Amino acid sequence: MTVFIERIDTENYRWIDARFDLKDSGWGSGSFAAEHVEGAIHWDLENDLSDMASKGGRHPMPTKDQLTRLFQAAGLELADSIIVYDQGGSPYAARAWWLLKYAGFEHAYISRVGFDELKRQGIATTTESASYPVSSVMPAFHDELLATRSDVQQIVDGKELGVLIDARSPERYAGINEPIDAVAGRIPGARNYDWSQLVSNKAFRTDEEFSSLLQPKEPAVVYCGSGVTAAALYAVLAEKQHESLKLYVGSYSDWISDEDSVVEFDRDDHPEAADDRTKAVLARLIEEGYTGEMLMKKFEYEKSLLEDEK
Repeated sequence: MTVFIERIDTENYRWIDARFDLKDSGWGSGSFAAEHVEGAIHWDLENDLSDMASKGGRHPMPTKDQLTRLFQAAGLELADSIIVYDQGGSPYAARAWWLLKYAGFEHAYISRVGFDELKRQGIATTTESASYPVSSVMPAFHDELLATRSDVQQIVDGKELGVLIDARSPERYAGINEPIDAVAGRIPGARNYDWSQLVSNKAFRTDEEFSSLLQPKEPAVVYCGSGVTAAALYAVLAEKQHESLKLYVGSYSDWISDEDSVVEFDRDDHPEAADDRTKAVLARLIEEGYTGEMLMKKFEYEKSLLEDEK
C-alpha cells in the first residue's frame, strides 16, 4: 500500500492540514490561519479527529456519525485523491489518514514532508480559507481496521491470534517513566517499537525493516498512549506491506481505565511509597490482598488520585 507521497500539486488533490501541538492546542489552527496549502482545510486533533466528550482514552475515537458529518462538511467524496499534511515528522496527519482509510477513502495519502518543506519545494500557499459544497458522501467503514479493548483482551488472554505493538518510548513501555498516564507499564505481551525512530529531519523514513518485530502477514494491533502516535507507526507498517493491521485508538490510556486490566512493567515487583500518605495507601492495598502486577497498578492509580488532590 502506498501511504507516503511527495507532491506539490494542488489541482488534482484535496489537501487537509492536520497541524497540531499537544502542548499548545491552539497552535495548529493558528498556524493554518497564518498560512496553509492553497485549497486546504484544517482538521484539529481534538475538535475534529477525536471525541473529547466521550470515554475511551485521552483522544477517543469519533463516532461514525461524527466522522460522516466531518467528511460531508469538507465536501469530500470517496473517489477523491486526498493528501494530509502536518508540521512534518508528527503523528497528526497519520491520525487523519487512518480515519479516512477506516471510512473507505481509498485514495488518501500522507505527505512525507511537513508544511515548511512543502513550501520550500514551491507548493502554492494562501491565507484565505477554502470553501467546498457540502457533500452527501456515505463512508464505507472498515471495522476490521479498528481494535477495541475487548479485541485486545482476547489477544492478551490467548483467545485470538495477534501481536500487540507498543509505539511509545522504551522508558514508557518498560514502566520506568510515565509522564502522562496514571499507571505505568504496558499491555501484557506487547512488543515495543518507538515510533519516533521513523522520523528524520521532520520527515518520515520508509526504509525501515520490521522483520525482527513483525512478519508481513502476521496480525498485529498497534497502540500507544492515546492512539495518536500509534497511527504513525501503523502508517509506516502499512507502507511496508504489512496487511493484517489494526489500530487500538483507545490505546494504553483506555486499557488502564478498567481497573481489572493487567499491566506489565520492567521494574522491581514491589512499589515504593515515598511519604506517609502513600505508605498508608500501600499498606491498605497489601492488607486487602493485592499482590504483584495488580498491586503495582492499583497503587499507581491511587497514588495519582492523591497527587490530584494536591
